[in-house]
Amino acid sequence: MTTPPAPWHVSAALAARYAEGSAPEPDAWSLEKHVESCGPCAARVSAAVRATSPAGPVLETLRADLLRAVGHREPAAVPHPAPEHRRPARAWVPFVRLWWAVGPALRGSWLAALALVLGAAFALSHGAGLPAGRTWLLAAAPVLPLAGVAVSYGPRTDPLHEIAASTPAGGLRLLLTRTVAVLTVCVPPLTAAGALLPPAAGLPGAAAWLAPGLALTVGTLALGSFVGCRAAAATLGGGWLLAVTGPLLGPAGPASVPLPYAAGPAAQAGWAAAALAGTALLALRRRSFDLLEPR
Repeated sequence: MTTPPAPWHVSAALAARYAEGSAPEPDAWSLEKHVESCGPCAARVSAAVRATSPAGPVLETLRADLLRAVGHREPAAVPHPAPEHRRPARAWVPFVRLWWAVGPALRGSWLAALALVLGAAFALSHGAGLPAGRTWLLAAAPVLPLAGVAVSYGPRTDPLHEIAASTPAGGLRLLLTRTVAVLTVCVPPLTAAGALLPPAAGLPGAAAWLAPGLALTVGTLALGSFVGCRAAAATLGGGWLLAVTGPLLGPAGPASVPLPYAAGPAAQAGWAAAALAGTALLALRRRSFDLLEPR
């Protein structure tokens, strides 16, 4: 039987070198990843940074005032607990970490935009009795994931972008995590809303937007490796809206337009092929997200 490796912790010497900025880059990355889940090591590194940085005394005073204000008494020394004597993590800690990992999209105005699109579609169909609600929903649905990705990653939308992008968990891994979170939130309600709206002759099914939505999302990630997620989302989202809203605003009216860009086996196969091509390009460009994203 293979003996499991002994648990690794940050030593005082490594914490001091990290605070001084002299730790090798691989050691610094390992330290930053480890302190995400180890409270004692995080406290040890924090103490080393406060003791080494010129602003250490000021930070220590602010920290003490904050702890005093919330009624927290910190022990004089932080012990290094044995693995079998560690306190179990609070149940809500993983949810807090997940909440911050999914990014600004789920904590900002994007959720309001999603609710507005759904509300407008139901208002047009059930409130005003117009068949255009389903059409407009199918036209707007592929753009919503792009908007979520655009506000999830980048220096203009995430105040912690520089810090997150410089950690081992940053870059493409973090961007994909936030993209999956955006899709998880928006795909079920948009598809369910399309199924609940009154059917209209000539319109595709409620799930017809999924293939173009996925292709546009992957394309945004791939193009974002060159120009940034905001510019990529604006380019592809704007192109989609121009393509589908032109016929909708024509003399035939929205009720009779079957959204040819999304309907039919040929269109769906084309979007699937585009998604695969975008995935391949994203795999080739994955290292570009290790750097700070272009502004």
